[in-house]
Amino acid sequence: MDITRQLDEVERRFEQLTASMADAEVINDPDLYRKTAKAQRDLEEIVGVYREYKQVTQNLEQARQMLAEKDPDLRAMAEEEIAELEPRSATLSEQLKLLLLPKDPNDERNVLLEIRAGAGGDEASLFAAEVFRMYSRYAEAQKWKVEVTSMSESGAGGAKEIIALVNGDKVYSKLKYESGVHRVQRVPVTEQQGRIHTSTITVAVLPEADDIDIKLDPKDIRIDTFCSSGPGGQSVNTTYSAVRMTHLPTGLVVSCQDEKSQIKNRAKAERVLRARLYEMEMQKQQAAIGADRRSQVGTGDRSEKIRTYNFKENRVTDHRIGLTLHQLDRILEGELDELISACATYYNAQKLKQQSENGDAKNGSAARN
Repeated sequence: MDITRQLDEVERRFEQLTASMADAEVINDPDLYRKTAKAQRDLEEIVGVYREYKQVTQNLEQARQMLAEKDPDLRAMAEEEIAELEPRSATLSEQLKLLLLPKDPNDERNVLLEIRAGAGGDEASLFAAEVFRMYSRYAEAQKWKVEVTSMSESGAGGAKEIIALVNGDKVYSKLKYESGVHRVQRVPVTEQQGRIHTSTITVAVLPEADDIDIKLDPKDIRIDTFCSSGPGGQSVNTTYSAVRMTHLPTGLVVSCQDEKSQIKNRAKAERVLRARLYEMEMQKQQAAIGADRRSQVGTGDRSEKIRTYNFKENRVTDHRIGLTLHQLDRILEGELDELISACATYYNAQKLKQQSENGDAKNGSAARN
């Protein structure tokens, strides 16, 4: 199917959904209306771009016809309009190709964010806390909600491990390329001779699973309760509000003590457990589809060094896409849009390239047959 026919079908589907939202049967069924509205909303962007593209194409064709006019003023106007419309047409065409790429089914999901100190001792734990603050500030700007489920503090005031649930609109689509090893280069506070030290932390971004994705059999789960530790007021070390949940078939263990209520801690722990089980299932599926497609559906190996933060040069370098920004101070304040957009653009370009190569291979095979 060529791209125009595909886009025409998308537009027809959008118009059908829009009409359905005015149907009394749909309006009177809240679940059906919500599903219809979401499906319509999902197509809104691509239809808007396609309609603009069609208008620009029509205007461009009319301008090209005007080049045959005898009046030099009309030809000059046509040339000016063509010079303006051709770049816009090319931009919209590329945008439509990206919008037609298969959507990552996890893009709409909330995420489980896990940050752990790696090599570098106290300096790594301090940076882990700073990176968590960075993502928290970014989440605040996106109007997302961050819920810490567990935190292991270090003696230096940093964090050995932070696990949090991030809830909001399209969280996974924005954060999915953040998984990996983040490296920091700076002079630690404790360094007497001004030498730069290198430390690392790991970041994992897991899409949150729901009940439909992962079925938890109560027989497969052991739940232990214990007293919370750390800050928390009078309930600390006096009530068994903290929860440790063990998934017996896999050996996965999840602890949550952030809430004073055992019921709330248990609910959070279950969400974390579902996310980790869902990630395990995703990894099995990716291994099964083979290396040639794994790069299209994967979100990066968390053991891969993806980014370096150099304090002396106020520099952040993303090694995967070859991008360097001398804006470390702003980035640590949560201004991540440029980095995140650049990663999305790079990986979308890779998908387009793969799609084009697969199409060429199919055409070549068809020609030979």
